[in-house]
Amino acid sequence: MNKVMSDKKVIALYVLPAFLLLMVLVYIPIILTGYYGLMRWDGIGAMEFIGLDNYQRLLQDSTFWRSAGHSGLLAIFSVLSLVGYLIISMVLAGKIKGADLFRKIYLIPMLLSSVAIAQLWMRIYHPTNGVINRFLESIGIENTPLWLADTNIVLYSIFIPIIWQYAGFYILIYYAALKNVPNELVEAARIDGATPWQIGYKIKLPLIAGVIKVTIVLAVVGSLKYFDLIWVMTQGGPNGASEVIASYMYKQAFNTYNFGYGSAIGFFLLILCLIVTYFIRKLTASKEDVQY
Repeated sequence: MNKVMSDKKVIALYVLPAFLLLMVLVYIPIILTGYYGLMRWDGIGAMEFIGLDNYQRLLQDSTFWRSAGHSGLLAIFSVLSLVGYLIISMVLAGKIKGADLFRKIYLIPMLLSSVAIAQLWMRIYHPTNGVINRFLESIGIENTPLWLADTNIVLYSIFIPIIWQYAGFYILIYYAALKNVPNELVEAARIDGATPWQIGYKIKLPLIAGVIKVTIVLAVVGSLKYFDLIWVMTQGGPNGASEVIASYMYKQAFNTYNFGYGSAIGFFLLILCLIVTYFIRKLTASKEDVQY
């Protein structure tokens, strides 16, 4: 067996299917997106090479930068929400009653599609029949908010279901990481007189720091390219108040048939995600890894 696995031809044969799949599904589409971004094209007719004109237009497009700001704001909210997920995970990882039940409840949003979640929250936010406005009316508030129609609050109204949607995902990741922390270390700290806060902050957190770094990258990159729930709930409206990079890209490519410009936005989004990931890794890099 060792002789077979040491043969480079055999190794290449095993790697080839995965490599071809990766090329077809990832690398070739990326190359084509960058190529289309250099063209003036409606997605159907002949393409016209215009060089970097689409990218120059993108840099001067105020609507794009406004949508980029919204995506950035979503990324900030997503990262801040990780603190709440981590606290919940620490509570669930402790010996409390009903931890298994609560963990299953938090996972429910993961079982629903984004369209179903969007439809659910659209009904919750309904101006007359929604649960929130009915409650506000019951406590005497007459001018209830138009959650998805008010340009001042629509963006934040959408952030809530997005954060709720992914709560179970991150809680599960943190819960699994905390369960892998050796119990001997926790017990030793307890014997030494450490409080639960000290155990969590000085022992558990350093040991799962690698997992936390991964979730920060996932939260930021996922927020920058987020699309589906926002599109179903508002399509970027009203008046672009909830527009994000992905929804603006979709509109340019498939609503206005400016496929070249839409491709340029998509390629720029890819580069932006790579740059953000690089800087997050640099900022969260530690000189030495905690091992156990």
